[in-house]
Amino acid sequence: MEQISKRLASLAASQTLAMAQKSRELKAEGKDVINLSVGEPDFNTPDYVKEAAKQAIDDNYSFYTPVEGFGDLIQAICEKFKNENDLEYAPNQIIVSAGAKHSLSNIFLSLLDPGDEVLIPTPYWVSYPEAIKLAEGKPVYIPSNIDSGFKVTPEQISKAITSKTKMFVFSSPSNPCGAVYTKEELQQLAKLFAKNPQILIVSDEIYEHINFTGKHESIAQFKEVKNQVIVVNGVSKGYAMTGWRIGYMAAPEWIAKACNKLQGQVTSGVCSIAQKASIAALRGGLEFPQMMTEAFLRRRNLMVQGLSNIKGMKIDSPQGAFYIFADVSGLFGKKTQSGTVIKNSYDLALYLLSDAWVAAVSGEGFGNPECIRFSFATSDQNLEKAITRIHEAINKLQ
Repeated sequence: MEQISKRLASLAASQTLAMAQKSRELKAEGKDVINLSVGEPDFNTPDYVKEAAKQAIDDNYSFYTPVEGFGDLIQAICEKFKNENDLEYAPNQIIVSAGAKHSLSNIFLSLLDPGDEVLIPTPYWVSYPEAIKLAEGKPVYIPSNIDSGFKVTPEQISKAITSKTKMFVFSSPSNPCGAVYTKEELQQLAKLFAKNPQILIVSDEIYEHINFTGKHESIAQFKEVKNQVIVVNGVSKGYAMTGWRIGYMAAPEWIAKACNKLQGQVTSGVCSIAQKASIAALRGGLEFPQMMTEAFLRRRNLMVQGLSNIKGMKIDSPQGAFYIFADVSGLFGKKTQSGTVIKNSYDLALYLLSDAWVAAVSGEGFGNPECIRFSFATSDQNLEKAITRIHEAINKLQ
């Protein structure tokens, strides 16, 4: 008899991965699908990073690695925090993991007890609530929408805090909406959490380098809350290294020690070759991330201009990452040519995939069911074609 655990059965499948899979299946059938569901840069890993990996192979880095990561990679991470963020971290505060998702799972599994509440602003990355549930925590959602710039206020957070609140988790720049909290906004959040020292702050900064505001700001810069902050980052987005699977966290020593203990029993240390490549990435300067950011900014402008005049679709110009999170609630209730009613963003995503051959991700999985996420991590030519197809498909709705 096939019987999975209740723990796993309670988890939702990742909508982003599901839509990407549908897109691949249609492409395999010969359909000209433009995939705007993808959550990774469309650039190749820099050559200097690849060369470092090849050298590591030749140097026989083929053995088990320390659970917390190679010492020279940890040192490079500490240097990155100091040079780019003016943050001081000691090596014993850093844990290297198999991607930022792995770091987040380590945090939740190491620190949450059954019933502990974790505050999550909406929209959120799809894996936050599921990873929290897996750790037997309870997600508590704080709503935002396109009119608030997809940001939450200290007042909203304060109202959501209870005696069971253990964490607050957020991302800036944000997946799926590209919202970026300003230094002033982060300072106001810091003031609130300084009054609630029992609450840990998980700051997901994986999109740090894809930032159109000019300068990344971390909530860890505020001394009054630094001992409450766990920064999660990695090389995936900033250096086009999604498949290399290297993430890391910086945290108070006791938290790093706890996550190290867990990781030692689950995965142990991560890939030796990928770690050596990541050292080259972190020490190779910011020219490559800046080149990508310039391309993504151009593509963002192309998408905003192309989609903003669609009746029934409301667009907010993202300040970071590579997603448009459009409010499409104005299209709910319309019918396709076959008579199918568009009841929600999932219906619209399926319609765009079947009628326009454009793959996007509905907002349900991100906590904002009135929205749909379009990635602009593809070529300008593909984006122009996708915009035309989306216009044509929406115009067919009755």
